[in-house]
Amino acid sequence: MKRYLLALTRSFSTTGLIVGTLFFCLSLTPSLMPRSPLIQGALSGSCAAFGYAIGVFLVWLWAYLEILPSRVGFGRTWQVVAAVFCIGIATLFLWQASSWQNSVRDLMGLDPVTSADPVKLIAVALAVFCALVVVGRLFKYTFLFSYKWLQRFVPRRIAIAVGTFLAIILFWSVAEGVLFRAGLRMADTSFRELDALIDDDMPMPTDPAKTGSAASLIDWRQLGRQGRHFISSGPTGDEIGGFLNTKATEPIRVYVGLNSAETAEERAKLALAELKRDGAFDRSILIVIVPTGTGWVDPAAIDTVEYLNRGDVASVALQYSYLASWLSLMVEPGYGADAAHALFREVYGYWTTLPHDHRPRLYLHGLSLGAMNSQLSANLYDVIADPFQGALWSGPPFPSGTWAFVTANRNPGSPAWLPRFRDGSIIRFTNQENALNIPGAAWGPIRIVFLQYASDAVTFFDVRSFYRMPDWLKSPRGPDVSPSLRWFPVVTMLQLAFDAMIATTSPMGYGHVYAPEHYIDAWLAVTDPTGWQPAEINRLKSVFAQRFRETGQN
Repeated sequence: MKRYLLALTRSFSTTGLIVGTLFFCLSLTPSLMPRSPLIQGALSGSCAAFGYAIGVFLVWLWAYLEILPSRVGFGRTWQVVAAVFCIGIATLFLWQASSWQNSVRDLMGLDPVTSADPVKLIAVALAVFCALVVVGRLFKYTFLFSYKWLQRFVPRRIAIAVGTFLAIILFWSVAEGVLFRAGLRMADTSFRELDALIDDDMPMPTDPAKTGSAASLIDWRQLGRQGRHFISSGPTGDEIGGFLNTKATEPIRVYVGLNSAETAEERAKLALAELKRDGAFDRSILIVIVPTGTGWVDPAAIDTVEYLNRGDVASVALQYSYLASWLSLMVEPGYGADAAHALFREVYGYWTTLPHDHRPRLYLHGLSLGAMNSQLSANLYDVIADPFQGALWSGPPFPSGTWAFVTANRNPGSPAWLPRFRDGSIIRFTNQENALNIPGAAWGPIRIVFLQYASDAVTFFDVRSFYRMPDWLKSPRGPDVSPSLRWFPVVTMLQLAFDAMIATTSPMGYGHVYAPEHYIDAWLAVTDPTGWQPAEINRLKSVFAQRFRETGQN
């Protein structure tokens, strides 16, 4: 056993371990989200493995270019010096880790931590590091097998290049095509079947106007948990009227779950039929919602617009997945876009047949992956002759086409986390502080608002941060971005990737958790409801802020 452990230890590259240690240390610096010891350990182990791989590659490249002999012995003294260096610098950074985390927690109003829990952190990091090194060595053995076979037919360097390419293709195909994509599709199918069986104790509506009632075209059990929650959780007309001290209308909500029909086109037709049955086209406002990957519709977004418009609102959503948005984004983002387009096509197609003075104003809404797919649902050339009235897209993911174009072509001097686009007549951005009232700017016929937080990695993740500093990190920074955050090649990209996965664990009003008071500002700009005074708006914000924070809804 001792001999085996000694051989295993010697099999590691000293240069790789040094670079891996440096990456481990840099991973402890702050990014956009506060991290628990478990998450920090997984991130640090991943960074260490990437650093180790880079160190090994540099040694290989040095030998490949024949700058030095292929085997360079540094001696035991060098290994001891390297070990002391690694332990020393890791200890120094671990000692500072809690302070860095507190620089993020302070901005979000969280209690400070007194320790980074280094024992748990290191244990998790070692486990992740070892697992990734094993995967790396499997890749190495795959490459060596291909290289040795190819060397019998082609020159050595060609065999190396082709062998590397074949190993990459094989690993990518297995990881992405078989294990990842197929596994998550199986999970999505399983969750779909399980969701239909779960009894969440939500009673079927007795009001025949409600979706899922006995009179509805859509079965209550086939809505799924997210659909049942959306239908049953909204405010009533009496609740809205009680707040406003006046009569209010009962909002209309329509939801079609994945189990309601086989295809997205069939579900979209079912949604339109249900909207007609409920009289949704007689309302003042109709909102076409694209939910998140799980099928969830943010109550902070829809409850607020129903209050602002005194209940005279109809909304419709179509489910397309059961996976979290960041997983759906990687597995099959196009599927959500197809479902969103199918729903918009059905609703818009009927809406355009109605007289202009006897139809609701039409708006789009989506959060997270729903925001991206909502942007894809309407083609400009299809609607330019008879445009919808506007959209509110919150937390748009980084691949969102419209968002990315507008951000990249923002007016000079405006920051990437709060861009200004041209004259502000069509598209505006806002965050925790209402930035929608632009001096000298007048809204045009279409009002589009992007609600985004600078601390939301779902929006601001950037693959190019692997090798360059993202624009949103440049001065001035967003109000919820730590001043201690620094860009490091490779490490920052991995930090942002982990931030995106845990972005919904932030306090409300930060990360990927959007606060109702910020939705109120956005909906006021988009739908332009009449009769609201500043004092009433502030009271509405206070009521919603207290309600959602007390119930823990987000």
